[in-house]
Amino acid sequence: MTERNRNAWAGRGGGGGGAVYGLGLIGALIYYIQQAEGFWMGVLGILKALVWPAFVVYDLLKFLAT
Repeated sequence: MTERNRNAWAGRGGGGGGAVYGLGLIGALIYYIQQAEGFWMGVLGILKALVWPAFVVYDLLKFLAT
């Protein structure tokens, strides 16, 4: 591959992770807001929906450790 071809492909990477995160965010928002029993629990649900991957990784590692 020539230097010119390498530079043409340098900035191109997979962009599918953003779509997965976006769909997960929407799903998490729906789930947490439906489970909320009051206004402030709904606000907490919105904050939880923003960091849902951290919950997934934590639960996955907890499951694998047992």
